[in-house]
Amino acid sequence: MPIVSEWVTNVDIVFPHHANPLGTLFGGRVLALMDIAGGIAAVRFCRLPVVTASTEPVDFHNPILVGEIIELKSRVAWVGRSSMIVRCEVFGENPLSGERRLCTVGHLNFVAIGGDGKPTPVPRLRVATALEQQHWQIAAQVREASLLRRQQRGDGP
Repeated sequence: MPIVSEWVTNVDIVFPHHANPLGTLFGGRVLALMDIAGGIAAVRFCRLPVVTASTEPVDFHNPILVGEIIELKSRVAWVGRSSMIVRCEVFGENPLSGERRLCTVGHLNFVAIGGDGKPTPVPRLRVATALEQQHWQIAAQVREASLLRRQQRGDGP
């Protein structure tokens, strides 16, 4: 039976030591937070240990400023045999005005690991709503591009 992937929401605040000289959040910090949130979404979905296999397209649309709240929403959007593509959406929020904006959207590829240390099967994903179908299609394209890139480099199927 297919399993629902619920959104995982994490919040943090941007302190000066998280920022570049322009006063905006380091992209690397955003990626680290996305990796953690994405890993939690993947583990909650499959209830197995997971490892990050790759970071896929990550598009930075708007900066997040020092003092702003950063909110990450992550959920499994696509599954294969042992791999999962997790969609991460990152929002910046002005804590005083409440203004929110989508700042970053990205996909991360996680693989479930069994007791033998090797990839192990994950459950099927329920894809029922229009939004779930849209995210599935985008994530499937991300997966295909990832496989093509690996084949072109000669490092696997």
